[in-house]
Amino acid sequence: MPRIKGIPGPYRFFFTSFDCNEPAHVHVERENRTCKFWLEPIELARSHGFSARELNILRRLITTHRIAILEAWHEHCG
Repeated sequence: MPRIKGIPGPYRFFFTSFDCNEPAHVHVERENRTCKFWLEPIELARSHGFSARELNILRRLITTHRIAILEAWHEHCG
């Protein structure tokens, strides 16, 4: 699972090997919480355990680092 580095905070941003057959997106984990955001446009796909407040923080982080995340996506998926 390629991890996207350079995004601050206690979160792990990553892709999985099976992701490339879907539109660009990123998974986020923290402890026992997980979520998935589509990247074009940035939209929550699903969430398990994150509060609305924390999802807003994640949306802002993804918006801020969107270009780096998309570059990592294209590098991972070709």
